[in-house]
Amino acid sequence: MRVLVIGSGGREHALAWKIAQSPLVNKVYCAPGNAGTANVAENIDIPPDNIDMLRQFATVTGIGLTIVGPEQPLVNGIVDSFEESGLRVFGPSQKAAEIEGSKVFCKDLMKKYGIPSARYESFDSLEKVKLFTQKDEPVVVKASGLAAGKGVILCSNSEEAKIAIKSIMQDKAFGNAGDQVVVEEFLTGQEVSLLAFTDGKTVLPLDSAQDHKAAFDGDKGPNTGGMGAYSPASVFTEELKQQVIDEIMLPTVRAMAKENRYYRGILYAGLMLTESGPKVLEFNARFGDPETQPIMMRVKSDIVPIFEACIDGTLSTQILEWKREPTVCVVMAAKGYPGSYQKGKEIRGLNLEENQQAVVFHAGTQLTNGKVLTNGGRVLGVTALGSDINQAIEKAYSIVGKIKWDGIHYRKDIGNKAT
Repeated sequence: MRVLVIGSGGREHALAWKIAQSPLVNKVYCAPGNAGTANVAENIDIPPDNIDMLRQFATVTGIGLTIVGPEQPLVNGIVDSFEESGLRVFGPSQKAAEIEGSKVFCKDLMKKYGIPSARYESFDSLEKVKLFTQKDEPVVVKASGLAAGKGVILCSNSEEAKIAIKSIMQDKAFGNAGDQVVVEEFLTGQEVSLLAFTDGKTVLPLDSAQDHKAAFDGDKGPNTGGMGAYSPASVFTEELKQQVIDEIMLPTVRAMAKENRYYRGILYAGLMLTESGPKVLEFNARFGDPETQPIMMRVKSDIVPIFEACIDGTLSTQILEWKREPTVCVVMAAKGYPGSYQKGKEIRGLNLEENQQAVVFHAGTQLTNGKVLTNGGRVLGVTALGSDINQAIEKAYSIVGKIKWDGIHYRKDIGNKAT
Protein backbone atom coordinates (compact mmCIF):
# COMPACT_ATOMS: atom_id res chain seq x y z
CA MET A 1 0.00 0.00 0.00
CA ARG A 2 1.04 3.59 -0.68
CA VAL A 3 0.54 6.06 2.16
CA LEU A 4 0.49 9.87 2.04
CA VAL A 5 1.33 11.89 5.16
CA ILE A 6 0.28 15.55 4.90
CA GLY A 7 2.38 18.15 6.75
CA SER A 8 5.96 19.26 7.30
CA GLY A 9 6.61 19.17 11.06
CA GLY A 10 8.18 16.90 13.64
CA ARG A 11 4.81 15.19 14.12
CA GLU A 12 4.71 14.25 10.42
CA HIS A 13 8.31 12.99 10.46
CA ALA A 14 7.47 10.76 13.45
CA LEU A 15 4.30 9.46 11.75
CA ALA A 16 6.11 8.80 8.45
CA TRP A 17 8.95 7.08 10.36
CA LYS A 18 6.50 4.77 12.13
CA ILE A 19 4.31 4.10 9.07
CA ALA A 20 7.38 3.23 6.95
CA GLN A 21 8.07 0.32 9.36
CA SER A 22 4.72 -1.34 8.56
CA PRO A 23 4.86 -4.53 6.45
CA LEU A 24 1.58 -3.35 4.87
CA VAL A 25 3.28 -0.29 3.36
CA ASN A 26 5.63 -0.29 0.39
CA LYS A 27 5.88 3.46 -0.21
CA VAL A 28 5.39 6.59 1.92
CA TYR A 29 4.95 10.10 0.51
CA CYS A 30 5.07 13.30 2.55
CA ALA A 31 3.54 16.59 1.37
CA PRO A 32 5.45 18.80 1.61
CA GLY A 33 7.68 17.10 4.20
CA ASN A 34 11.07 18.34 5.38
CA ALA A 35 14.74 17.36 5.29
CA GLY A 36 14.07 14.55 7.78
CA THR A 37 11.03 13.00 6.13
CA ALA A 38 13.15 12.69 2.97
CA ASN A 39 15.00 9.85 4.76
CA VAL A 40 11.86 7.73 5.20
CA ALA A 41 9.50 9.01 2.49
CA GLU A 42 9.40 10.76 -0.87
CA ASN A 43 8.68 14.46 -0.37
CA ILE A 44 6.06 15.99 -2.65
CA ASP A 45 6.07 19.76 -3.09
CA ILE A 46 2.41 20.44 -2.36
CA PRO A 47 1.46 22.65 0.62
CA PRO A 48 -1.00 21.21 3.19
CA ASP A 49 -3.64 23.86 2.42
CA ASN A 50 -3.85 23.03 -1.31
CA ILE A 51 -6.58 20.45 -0.93
CA ASP A 52 -7.36 20.14 -4.64
CA MET A 53 -3.75 19.40 -5.60
CA LEU A 54 -3.36 16.92 -2.74
CA ARG A 55 -6.55 15.11 -3.74
CA GLN A 56 -5.42 15.01 -7.38
CA PHE A 57 -2.00 13.64 -6.37
CA ALA A 58 -3.58 10.95 -4.15
CA THR A 59 -5.93 9.89 -6.95
CA VAL A 60 -3.30 9.75 -9.71
CA THR A 61 -0.66 8.06 -7.52
CA GLY A 62 -3.01 5.40 -6.18
CA ILE A 63 -2.66 6.37 -2.52
CA GLY A 64 -4.34 3.74 -0.33
CA LEU A 65 -4.31 5.76 2.89
CA THR A 66 -3.81 9.45 3.71
CA ILE A 67 -2.91 10.72 7.19
CA VAL A 68 -3.55 14.43 7.80
CA GLY A 69 -1.07 15.97 10.26
CA PRO A 70 -1.92 19.68 10.72
CA GLU A 71 -5.20 21.13 11.95
CA GLN A 72 -5.77 23.76 9.25
CA PRO A 73 -6.55 21.37 6.36
CA LEU A 74 -8.86 19.39 8.67
CA VAL A 75 -10.79 22.54 9.58
CA ASN A 76 -10.85 23.43 5.88
CA GLY A 77 -12.54 20.13 5.00
CA ILE A 78 -9.77 18.00 3.46
CA VAL A 79 -11.30 14.77 4.78
CA ASP A 80 -14.70 15.54 3.22
CA SER A 81 -13.00 16.39 -0.10
CA PHE A 82 -10.94 13.18 -0.17
CA GLU A 83 -13.90 10.98 0.81
CA GLU A 84 -16.05 12.51 -1.94
CA SER A 85 -13.38 11.31 -4.39
CA GLY A 86 -13.45 7.80 -2.93
CA LEU A 87 -10.10 8.15 -1.15
CA ARG A 88 -9.37 6.59 2.25
CA VAL A 89 -8.29 9.30 4.67
CA PHE A 90 -7.67 9.34 8.42
CA GLY A 91 -8.99 12.35 10.31
CA PRO A 92 -12.22 14.08 11.35
CA SER A 93 -14.63 15.74 8.94
CA GLN A 94 -14.86 19.52 8.69
CA LYS A 95 -17.85 19.59 11.05
CA ALA A 96 -16.08 17.36 13.58
CA ALA A 97 -12.78 19.29 13.37
CA GLU A 98 -14.59 22.36 14.70
CA ILE A 99 -13.84 20.93 18.16
CA GLU A 100 -10.38 22.44 17.59
CA GLY A 101 -11.28 25.09 15.01
CA SER A 102 -13.54 27.00 17.40
CA LYS A 103 -12.81 27.18 21.12
CA VAL A 104 -16.24 28.77 21.60
CA PHE A 105 -17.91 25.73 19.97
CA CYS A 106 -15.77 23.37 22.05
CA LYS A 107 -16.52 25.12 25.36
CA ASP A 108 -20.25 25.30 24.57
CA LEU A 109 -20.27 21.56 23.72
CA MET A 110 -18.58 20.64 27.00
CA LYS A 111 -20.98 22.83 28.97
CA LYS A 112 -24.02 21.31 27.23
CA TYR A 113 -22.94 17.71 27.89
CA GLY A 114 -21.39 18.15 31.34
CA ILE A 115 -17.81 17.38 30.32
CA PRO A 116 -15.45 18.71 33.03
CA SER A 117 -13.72 21.95 32.02
CA ALA A 118 -12.92 25.43 33.34
CA ARG A 119 -15.69 28.01 33.88
CA TYR A 120 -15.74 30.46 30.98
CA GLU A 121 -17.39 33.24 29.05
CA SER A 122 -17.04 33.96 25.33
CA PHE A 123 -17.20 37.28 23.50
CA ASP A 124 -17.42 38.32 19.86
CA SER A 125 -16.74 42.05 20.24
CA LEU A 126 -14.45 44.20 22.34
CA GLU A 127 -17.41 46.26 23.53
CA LYS A 128 -19.13 43.22 25.03
CA VAL A 129 -16.12 42.11 27.00
CA LYS A 130 -16.56 42.29 30.74
CA LEU A 131 -13.92 40.78 32.87
CA PHE A 132 -14.71 37.22 33.64
CA THR A 133 -14.75 38.00 37.31
CA GLN A 134 -14.81 41.20 39.28
CA LYS A 135 -12.12 39.79 41.54
CA ASP A 136 -8.55 40.57 40.64
CA GLU A 137 -7.58 36.93 40.05
CA PRO A 138 -5.75 34.98 37.33
CA VAL A 139 -7.65 34.12 34.13
CA VAL A 140 -6.79 32.56 30.78
CA VAL A 141 -7.58 34.47 27.58
CA LYS A 142 -7.85 32.41 24.37
CA ALA A 143 -8.34 33.30 20.73
CA SER A 144 -11.24 31.10 19.60
CA GLY A 145 -9.79 30.16 16.20
CA LEU A 146 -6.64 28.36 15.10
CA ALA A 147 -3.41 30.07 16.18
CA ALA A 148 -0.77 27.33 15.74
CA GLY A 149 -0.93 26.46 19.43
CA LYS A 150 0.01 29.98 20.50
CA GLY A 151 -3.37 31.72 20.92
CA VAL A 152 -3.51 31.28 24.70
CA ILE A 153 -2.42 34.01 27.13
CA LEU A 154 -2.10 33.31 30.86
CA CYS A 155 -3.00 36.44 32.84
CA SER A 156 -2.13 36.82 36.51
CA ASN A 157 -4.53 39.76 37.12
CA SER A 158 -7.33 41.82 35.58
CA GLU A 159 -4.95 44.39 34.09
CA GLU A 160 -3.05 41.71 32.18
CA ALA A 161 -6.37 40.25 31.02
CA LYS A 162 -7.47 43.60 29.57
CA ILE A 163 -4.18 43.92 27.70
CA ALA A 164 -4.50 40.34 26.38
CA ILE A 165 -8.07 40.84 25.18
CA LYS A 166 -7.11 44.07 23.40
CA SER A 167 -4.09 42.37 21.83
CA ILE A 168 -6.21 39.52 20.47
CA MET A 169 -9.41 41.34 19.44
CA GLN A 170 -8.24 44.83 18.50
CA ASP A 171 -4.58 44.43 17.53
CA LYS A 172 -5.27 41.06 15.88
CA ALA A 173 -2.19 39.39 17.38
CA PHE A 174 -3.48 36.06 16.03
CA GLY A 175 -5.33 37.42 12.98
CA ASN A 176 -8.92 36.29 12.39
CA ALA A 177 -8.49 33.59 15.05
CA GLY A 178 -9.17 36.40 17.54
CA ASP A 179 -12.55 37.47 16.14
CA GLN A 180 -13.98 35.69 19.19
CA VAL A 181 -12.29 35.19 22.55
CA VAL A 182 -12.82 32.80 25.43
CA VAL A 183 -12.01 34.00 28.95
CA GLU A 184 -11.86 31.19 31.48
CA GLU A 185 -10.83 30.45 35.04
CA PHE A 186 -7.17 29.73 35.67
CA LEU A 187 -6.85 26.04 36.54
CA THR A 188 -3.91 24.80 38.57
CA GLY A 189 -2.31 21.37 38.74
CA GLN A 190 -0.22 19.13 36.52
CA GLU A 191 -0.91 19.36 32.78
CA VAL A 192 -0.98 16.16 30.68
CA SER A 193 -1.97 15.16 27.16
CA LEU A 194 -4.05 12.11 26.29
CA LEU A 195 -4.48 11.20 22.65
CA ALA A 196 -6.94 8.55 21.58
CA PHE A 197 -7.94 6.87 18.35
CA THR A 198 -11.68 6.75 17.73
CA ASP A 199 -13.95 5.42 14.99
CA GLY A 200 -16.89 7.42 16.35
CA LYS A 201 -17.91 4.66 18.79
CA THR A 202 -14.87 3.08 20.40
CA VAL A 203 -12.01 4.99 22.05
CA LEU A 204 -8.51 3.47 22.00
CA PRO A 205 -6.14 5.61 24.07
CA LEU A 206 -2.46 6.08 23.38
CA ASP A 207 -0.10 6.28 26.32
CA SER A 208 0.01 9.65 28.07
CA ALA A 209 2.56 12.39 27.48
CA GLN A 210 3.47 15.63 29.20
CA ASP A 211 4.14 18.64 26.98
CA HIS A 212 6.19 21.69 27.95
CA LYS A 213 4.42 24.70 26.46
CA ALA A 214 6.38 27.60 27.93
CA ALA A 215 9.41 28.90 26.05
CA PHE A 216 11.86 28.86 28.96
CA ASP A 217 13.01 26.62 31.79
CA GLY A 218 10.77 26.37 34.84
CA ASP A 219 7.66 26.90 32.67
CA LYS A 220 8.48 30.58 32.29
CA GLY A 221 7.89 32.84 29.29
CA PRO A 222 5.31 32.88 26.49
CA ASN A 223 3.37 29.85 25.28
CA THR A 224 4.81 28.02 22.28
CA GLY A 225 3.67 25.13 20.11
CA GLY A 226 5.62 22.94 22.57
CA MET A 227 9.27 22.86 23.62
CA GLY A 228 9.45 19.16 24.44
CA ALA A 229 7.55 16.21 25.84
CA TYR A 230 8.01 12.87 27.54
CA SER A 231 5.95 9.69 27.69
CA PRO A 232 4.46 8.21 29.76
CA ALA A 233 3.49 11.01 32.15
CA SER A 234 4.25 9.52 35.57
CA VAL A 235 1.62 11.69 37.27
CA PHE A 236 -1.08 10.17 35.04
CA THR A 237 -1.92 6.84 36.71
CA GLU A 238 -3.90 4.02 35.08
CA GLU A 239 -6.83 4.95 37.35
CA LEU A 240 -6.73 8.58 36.17
CA LYS A 241 -6.46 7.43 32.56
CA GLN A 242 -9.58 5.27 32.90
CA GLN A 243 -11.39 8.16 34.60
CA VAL A 244 -10.54 10.44 31.65
CA ILE A 245 -11.75 7.84 29.14
CA ASP A 246 -15.03 7.31 31.02
CA GLU A 247 -15.76 10.94 31.97
CA ILE A 248 -14.19 12.91 29.11
CA MET A 249 -13.18 10.99 25.96
CA LEU A 250 -16.18 8.67 25.49
CA PRO A 251 -18.75 11.36 26.49
CA THR A 252 -17.15 13.76 24.00
CA VAL A 253 -17.27 11.24 21.13
CA ARG A 254 -20.93 10.50 21.99
CA ALA A 255 -21.73 14.21 22.28
CA MET A 256 -20.28 14.86 18.83
CA ALA A 257 -22.42 12.02 17.41
CA LYS A 258 -25.54 13.54 19.01
CA GLU A 259 -24.63 16.86 17.37
CA ASN A 260 -24.39 15.04 13.99
CA ARG A 261 -20.63 15.64 13.93
CA TYR A 262 -19.46 12.01 14.00
CA TYR A 263 -15.83 12.06 15.10
CA ARG A 264 -13.29 9.68 13.53
CA GLY A 265 -9.55 10.13 13.85
CA ILE A 266 -7.36 11.23 16.73
CA LEU A 267 -8.97 13.09 19.60
CA TYR A 268 -6.34 14.92 21.66
CA ALA A 269 -7.29 16.14 25.11
CA GLY A 270 -5.11 18.71 26.83
CA LEU A 271 -5.91 18.13 30.50
CA MET A 272 -5.29 19.76 33.87
CA LEU A 273 -5.18 17.37 36.82
CA THR A 274 -6.88 19.61 39.38
CA GLU A 275 -7.69 18.86 43.03
CA SER A 276 -11.29 18.21 41.96
CA GLY A 277 -10.28 15.83 39.15
CA PRO A 278 -9.15 15.99 35.50
CA LYS A 279 -10.53 18.90 33.48
CA VAL A 280 -10.23 19.69 29.77
CA LEU A 281 -8.06 22.66 28.82
CA GLU A 282 -8.60 22.11 25.09
CA PHE A 283 -9.36 19.49 22.47
CA ASN A 284 -7.33 19.10 19.31
CA ALA A 285 -8.48 17.25 16.21
CA ARG A 286 -5.09 15.74 15.34
CA PHE A 287 -1.88 14.31 16.71
CA GLY A 288 -0.04 16.61 19.13
CA ASP A 289 3.34 18.08 18.38
CA PRO A 290 5.76 17.33 20.06
CA GLU A 291 3.87 14.56 21.96
CA THR A 292 3.67 12.39 18.82
CA GLN A 293 7.44 12.05 18.65
CA PRO A 294 7.98 10.28 22.03
CA ILE A 295 4.67 8.40 21.72
CA MET A 296 5.46 6.93 18.27
CA MET A 297 8.84 5.76 19.53
CA ARG A 298 7.09 3.78 22.28
CA VAL A 299 4.42 2.14 20.10
CA LYS A 300 5.35 -1.52 19.57
CA SER A 301 2.34 -2.38 17.35
CA ASP A 302 2.00 -1.75 13.63
CA ILE A 303 0.11 1.56 13.56
CA VAL A 304 -1.40 1.22 10.05
CA PRO A 305 -4.19 -1.28 10.95
CA ILE A 306 -5.32 1.17 13.66
CA PHE A 307 -5.72 3.97 11.09
CA GLU A 308 -7.68 1.59 8.85
CA ALA A 309 -9.93 0.43 11.70
CA CYS A 310 -10.85 4.04 12.55
CA ILE A 311 -11.95 4.57 8.94
CA ASP A 312 -13.83 1.25 8.77
CA GLY A 313 -15.57 1.54 12.16
CA THR A 314 -13.86 -1.61 13.50
CA LEU A 315 -11.63 -0.09 16.18
CA SER A 316 -13.07 -2.37 18.88
CA THR A 317 -11.10 -5.25 17.29
CA GLN A 318 -7.73 -3.50 17.75
CA ILE A 319 -5.20 -3.28 20.58
CA LEU A 320 -2.01 -1.23 20.98
CA GLU A 321 1.16 -2.74 22.43
CA TRP A 322 3.71 -0.47 24.09
CA LYS A 323 7.38 -0.52 24.92
CA ARG A 324 7.72 -0.12 28.67
CA GLU A 325 10.72 2.21 28.45
CA PRO A 326 10.04 5.97 28.72
CA THR A 327 10.95 8.45 25.99
CA VAL A 328 11.91 12.13 26.02
CA CYS A 329 11.73 14.63 23.15
CA VAL A 330 13.73 17.87 23.41
CA VAL A 331 12.73 20.53 20.88
CA MET A 332 15.62 22.53 19.45
CA ALA A 333 14.21 25.86 18.28
CA ALA A 334 15.49 28.94 16.51
CA LYS A 335 16.61 31.74 18.81
CA GLY A 336 13.72 34.19 19.21
CA TYR A 337 10.93 31.59 18.88
CA PRO A 338 7.95 31.96 19.46
CA GLY A 339 8.62 35.57 18.37
CA SER A 340 10.64 36.53 15.30
CA TYR A 341 13.57 34.34 14.30
CA GLN A 342 15.92 33.82 11.40
CA LYS A 343 15.79 30.95 8.88
CA GLY A 344 18.35 29.48 6.51
CA LYS A 345 21.03 28.59 9.09
CA GLU A 346 23.09 25.50 8.25
CA ILE A 347 22.67 22.68 10.79
CA ARG A 348 25.82 20.73 11.66
CA GLY A 349 26.21 17.48 13.59
CA LEU A 350 23.23 15.62 12.13
CA ASN A 351 25.29 12.66 10.89
CA LEU A 352 24.37 10.68 13.99
CA GLU A 353 23.62 6.99 13.84
CA GLU A 354 19.87 6.72 14.33
CA ASN A 355 18.24 3.58 15.70
CA GLN A 356 15.14 2.50 17.59
CA GLN A 357 16.60 4.07 20.75
CA ALA A 358 17.18 7.64 19.49
CA VAL A 359 15.92 9.63 16.50
CA VAL A 360 16.32 13.26 15.53
CA PHE A 361 12.89 14.14 14.15
CA HIS A 362 12.98 17.14 11.84
CA ALA A 363 10.41 19.96 12.03
CA GLY A 364 11.46 23.33 10.55
CA THR A 365 14.18 22.08 8.20
CA GLN A 366 14.80 22.07 4.47
CA LEU A 367 17.36 20.42 2.21
CA THR A 368 19.18 22.91 -0.06
CA ASN A 369 22.16 21.92 -2.23
CA GLY A 370 22.89 18.95 0.00
CA LYS A 371 22.82 21.04 3.19
CA VAL A 372 20.18 20.90 5.93
CA LEU A 373 19.03 24.42 6.79
CA THR A 374 16.70 25.80 9.47
CA ASN A 375 13.27 26.67 8.07
CA GLY A 376 11.00 27.34 11.05
CA GLY A 377 10.70 28.19 14.73
CA ARG A 378 10.82 24.64 16.05
CA VAL A 379 13.63 23.03 14.09
CA LEU A 380 14.33 19.56 15.51
CA GLY A 381 12.86 17.15 18.07
CA VAL A 382 15.64 15.03 19.57
CA THR A 383 13.88 11.94 20.89
CA ALA A 384 15.43 9.17 22.96
CA LEU A 385 14.26 6.03 24.73
CA GLY A 386 15.86 4.91 28.00
CA SER A 387 15.64 2.15 30.59
CA ASP A 388 14.29 4.85 32.90
CA ILE A 389 13.40 8.53 32.51
CA ASN A 390 16.81 9.73 33.67
CA GLN A 391 18.60 7.68 31.04
CA ALA A 392 16.19 8.92 28.35
CA ILE A 393 16.84 12.53 29.40
CA GLU A 394 20.60 11.95 29.42
CA LYS A 395 20.54 10.33 25.95
CA ALA A 396 18.43 13.11 24.43
CA TYR A 397 20.55 15.95 25.81
CA SER A 398 23.75 14.16 24.82
CA ILE A 399 22.58 14.29 21.19
CA VAL A 400 21.32 17.88 21.55
CA GLY A 401 24.84 18.91 22.59
CA LYS A 402 26.31 17.58 19.32
CA ILE A 403 23.99 19.52 17.01
CA LYS A 404 24.95 23.06 16.09
CA TRP A 405 23.69 26.07 14.14
CA ASP A 406 23.86 29.82 14.56
CA GLY A 407 21.14 30.75 17.06
CA ILE A 408 19.84 27.71 18.98
CA HIS A 409 17.32 27.81 21.79
CA TYR A 410 16.12 24.84 23.83
CA ARG A 411 14.86 24.15 27.34
CA LYS A 412 17.22 22.30 29.65
CA ASP A 413 14.56 20.82 31.95
CA ILE A 414 12.45 18.61 29.67
CA GLY A 415 11.38 15.48 31.57
CA ASN A 416 12.47 16.74 34.97
CA LYS A 417 8.88 16.62 36.27
CA ALA A 418 9.03 12.83 35.96
CA THR A 419 12.24 12.41 37.96
